[in-house]
Amino acid sequence: MKRVIVGLSGGVDSSVAAYLLKEQGYEVIGLFMKNWHDDSVTISNECPWLEDSNDAMIVAEKLGIPFQVVDLSEQYKDRIVDYMFDEYEKGRTPNPDVLCNREIKFDVFMKIALDLGADYVATGHYCRKGEEQINGVTVNKLLAGVDNNKDQSYFLCQLSQKQLAKALFPIGELTKPEVRKIAAEQDLITADKKDSQGLCFIGKVRLPEFLQQKLQPKEGIIVKIPNNSPIYNRVLPSFNNKEQELAFLATKYKYAVADGNTVGKHQGAHYFTKGQRKGLAVGGMKEPLFVIETDVNENVIYTGEGKQHKGLYRNVLFISNEELHWIREDLALENGANLNVEARIRYRQKLEEATIYKVEKGLYVEFKNPQSAITEGQFAAWYLKDELIGSGVIS
Repeated sequence: MKRVIVGLSGGVDSSVAAYLLKEQGYEVIGLFMKNWHDDSVTISNECPWLEDSNDAMIVAEKLGIPFQVVDLSEQYKDRIVDYMFDEYEKGRTPNPDVLCNREIKFDVFMKIALDLGADYVATGHYCRKGEEQINGVTVNKLLAGVDNNKDQSYFLCQLSQKQLAKALFPIGELTKPEVRKIAAEQDLITADKKDSQGLCFIGKVRLPEFLQQKLQPKEGIIVKIPNNSPIYNRVLPSFNNKEQELAFLATKYKYAVADGNTVGKHQGAHYFTKGQRKGLAVGGMKEPLFVIETDVNENVIYTGEGKQHKGLYRNVLFISNEELHWIREDLALENGANLNVEARIRYRQKLEEATIYKVEKGLYVEFKNPQSAITEGQFAAWYLKDELIGSGVIS
């Protein structure tokens, strides 16, 4: 009997994952990760960790599996929260869920599990794992979940071969309604529980209040850039090669306060992200305002009216070598090579046709169609059919 340690989060997905593994004959142990102590910034009754750990314990009792709580809040603070503050301060927008999987669930947590004699670590992610022998070596593949509405492969885009080798995703072949049905049939307390929102294992957080613990409020102005601004009429120079063209197209628009009208005030450019419309509190427009750029040095937010505003769209992004990651190391491109893929720049976005180009300093992703709100600090991930082969942080 192989031993599997399941990250029981107190939700329906991990509950059913544990049930399925037990049915398949594994020796199953449930561990709940406690990653957060500070309730002052969570919207209290949305996702308190105490209620979740109780639900996880009740599920473990029902399934007749051992259960314990592990406190990883120190590592979570060091690796996730401090990183988030640092990124927001630089004017970038991090993705804590992707990092939580790479740094906490499949690193710190996985080490604890392996020390407990586990052969595998399992989670309730909607994705699948494949294996193939290539030149005598076992290559692990990260595949999209069968449920298109719930596919969570994007959140695991930073895993390594070593991490994938020890991972199991028992619900990847199921849809959400099927998972809920199994939970109801097994009379699990989590069967009808709402999906948790917000930060990985913290729950719903009031982001500005959360960031204010470290990043002080600082009043600045909101500038509205007209859609017909001459900034958007940039003439394409003639390029000597494809790399020059990609470098030009990956460069973002540069704005100055004089390019638009001041329409309001904000409490800190570092609290805002590209594509955001909530929290601007500027009225009197025909269409909602969207953030098209933030300048954390000058503390200015640049906005555009309407979701079709030209300032939101680009079709090329760059990832530096330091922030480039291949799950399929055997498919990593050599300098000068390119590959047609499908890619996404955020969770729940449908996959878009793109070509990736490897250059000396990193990798360009060129989308066939312009993408809205390409945001520094977020992850771009690229796929061949339903397999996620690589990812990187947008520079």
